[in-house]
Amino acid sequence: MNSEEQRKTLQADKTLEAWQTSSQYWEKYRDLIAQMFAPLTAALVQDAQIETAQKVLDIGGGSGEPSLTIAEIVGPNGSVMYTDPVAGMVQVAQTEASRRGLTNIQFRQCSGDQLPFADDNFDAVVSRLSAMFFPDPAAGVAEALRVVRKNGCVAFVVWSSKEANPFFSVTTDVLDQFVQVPPPDPDAQDMFRFAEPGKLAGILESSRAKGVVERRLKFAIEAPARAGLAYSFDQFWQMRTEMSDTLRQRLAGVTPDQLARIKPAVAEAAEKYFSNAAMSFPAEALIVSGRG
Repeated sequence: MNSEEQRKTLQADKTLEAWQTSSQYWEKYRDLIAQMFAPLTAALVQDAQIETAQKVLDIGGGSGEPSLTIAEIVGPNGSVMYTDPVAGMVQVAQTEASRRGLTNIQFRQCSGDQLPFADDNFDAVVSRLSAMFFPDPAAGVAEALRVVRKNGCVAFVVWSSKEANPFFSVTTDVLDQFVQVPPPDPDAQDMFRFAEPGKLAGILESSRAKGVVERRLKFAIEAPARAGLAYSFDQFWQMRTEMSDTLRQRLAGVTPDQLARIKPAVAEAAEKYFSNAAMSFPAEALIVSGRG
């Protein structure tokens, strides 16, 4: 193994370790996450043309979505194969499926670029916010196309630019003023890895996917007030700083005096996204789809 291969392997291992730690927080905020990212699930279902009785593969299903939603759509005559490389995510997703009494989901712990399934095995393949973290995106796309049936749909959703997604940037932009970090590697396993239009679509085209389409999805990441209870900035701050491994690590390096300035500064920057006891951030994603 050469030095570049070693670097990529270490990066992949570090990413998996971070997601393993984060899995407990994705479980903690499961209902809120499902609500916030429901438009992304709906977009995947639409672009992958998922219908009743289909056999669907979910790559990088995290704490359970979109597998749980798709299981309801395909019904008892269909099935969903949930996959994720992180043991903690598999466990929380499987627990939730059992709680809901869903019997048409199977679970496999595996990487998106090494799928343990036969060729031409699924009617549709989806990936919600996981392609950015594939160790080898070209291999991951090739695997999705390998296991989908001829003319079956593959659909990926990834984040658009950081600037178009203040839910994430409102905290990091303030933190950057206190804790400097090196410029990001555009090919690193990062949530904005495929923010550049055409980048992921180009990988699908190079992998000989047919009819590749990229569309921009504008939506809102929302948390409405419930039963008279407000959704506050403090709740947002706690969720973001727990769920994000990057934020956990960066905040661990700040002093108490710095933190006492950082949090109010973030609150001021985020103030416009909180009103009427609710949270609403504008958001933007790219939906990239094609056929096998």
